[in-house]
Amino acid sequence: MRLLPRSLAGRTALLLLLGLVVVQAAGLLIHAEDRLELEQLADARDLGRRVITLYRTLVLQPDAWTSVVHDMDPATEVSVESVPPREELPSAPQAVQQLIRPYLQFGGLPFEKRPRGVMVRGRFEPNAHLLIAMQAPDDRWLVVRTQAPERYPWHSPMFLSAFLLMTLVAAGLSLWAVRRLTAPLRVLAAAAERLGRDVNAPPLPENGPTEVATAAAAFNRMAERIRRFVADRTFLLTAIGHDLRTPITRLKLRAEWMEDEEQRRKMLADLDELEAMVAATLAFGRDVAGSEPVVQMDLAALLRTVLDEAADARPANAERVSYSGPAHLAVEARPVALKRAMANLVGNALAYGGEAHVMLAKPEDGLVSVQVEDAGPGIPPTELERVFEPFRRLETSRNRETGGTGLGLPITRNILRAHGGDVTLANRAEGGVRATVTLPA
Repeated sequence: MRLLPRSLAGRTALLLLLGLVVVQAAGLLIHAEDRLELEQLADARDLGRRVITLYRTLVLQPDAWTSVVHDMDPATEVSVESVPPREELPSAPQAVQQLIRPYLQFGGLPFEKRPRGVMVRGRFEPNAHLLIAMQAPDDRWLVVRTQAPERYPWHSPMFLSAFLLMTLVAAGLSLWAVRRLTAPLRVLAAAAERLGRDVNAPPLPENGPTEVATAAAAFNRMAERIRRFVADRTFLLTAIGHDLRTPITRLKLRAEWMEDEEQRRKMLADLDELEAMVAATLAFGRDVAGSEPVVQMDLAALLRTVLDEAADARPANAERVSYSGPAHLAVEARPVALKRAMANLVGNALAYGGEAHVMLAKPEDGLVSVQVEDAGPGIPPTELERVFEPFRRLETSRNRETGGTGLGLPITRNILRAHGGDVTLANRAEGGVRATVTLPA
């Protein structure tokens, strides 16, 4: 199975080529066998003509016998014997018998000079022993012993050249046809990849063969449903956020008139948390929609900017952030969304791990890798994946400074997956958490 190509086009082309090679080999073999049989019959007919020439010389021109025998092929043994030959050779095939016996029995001779008996023995196969004997009217036997010539059609350069030429032509046509037929699959895969990165990607052209046009139309309908679903959810979240902000503002104003200072402080804190959750929810829906265009940007510069802003926001962070990697690395992404995703990871590393060390690696296998490491207590192994669920918080307090809303990591993953990448978390052996971000190069 390891020898099979991984692509559908490669496997289809390989199967077609193997089938064509087998069919061509079988066809050429059949042709070679037919040609060999025809050549054997031609050899038998030629041998029959030579033998009847010897016989006619023996019975009609005895004086020329010596010179005629001298001109025969050295591989052919000619003798005149008083008794029939005794060689234990099989009788010649029926087709050979029917072909040369008319020459041997008649041969344009007068009736009284025709042979009284004819023997044709041996197989007309390469290097096989052959024997033809004819009994003259005076009871002498003309015996001709020889070998069938060696004939192998595949020794001919034309045989191999024809096979190779037909195989190459068939291979070229098969590869061209397979690539043409599987091209819509590659287009469909590319469209699915674009849709995964940008929900507003342009639709597929609905042309070509019926099956291709049907698949493209189904894909476009699916993409339209996805866009409608995302738009409806975003609209719903926006509407909820808009409706909630007004009563939250009214409650804040009323809370200011409360006489109990402790209760007023608690109520304002709850309202601030509610307002933050509404804002985060709106941001979550806005990031899912992904309306920002994709442009070419410098990922290294963006990471350094995120770290600088984290240090500027709190001077104590200046000694706790670092960057390592290339000075410049161009990728295609949505700058604002990607900056927010990386800022979430850096912010989490500083908030829960005390440090944020960002490492950017050069592209490998079509992917760019970014690692964000901290020096905190780590995350329980069972929670490494669950923290990406919306509103999932490991810090159970209601303090906005330490707990957050539980939407930072889900937003980050949504943004990165919309770019065709992903983010995973893992505990470091030396302590802390390592967030690994992958993006298409």
